[in-house]
Amino acid sequence: MTFEFEAAIWVWDARKTDTWTFVSLPDAAADEIADVADRGARGFGSMRVDVTIGQTTWRTSVFPDKARGTYVLPVKKAVRAAEHLAIGDTARVRVALVDA
Repeated sequence: MTFEFEAAIWVWDARKTDTWTFVSLPDAAADEIADVADRGARGFGSMRVDVTIGQTTWRTSVFPDKARGTYVLPVKKAVRAAEHLAIGDTARVRVALVDA
């Protein structure tokens, strides 16, 4: 199961001092992931994914964010630097579930 979308990079309010950044998945993608997660998600509903932004690919997890009502994807500082992305920029994202 693979999703491609554009999303703005935002900072998690609870960890502003650490600058944890994320993108929110579109509702349709989150709904499909939630269906799969119901059958075998890891801790707190997280799902392992392979992610590509620009020329950078890595493995991480997406997890549900009740406040935003969707799944969120962490975007590491190294990825932002490699792809010349700043907080508030829009990134083209490809997410593929690993365990689906």
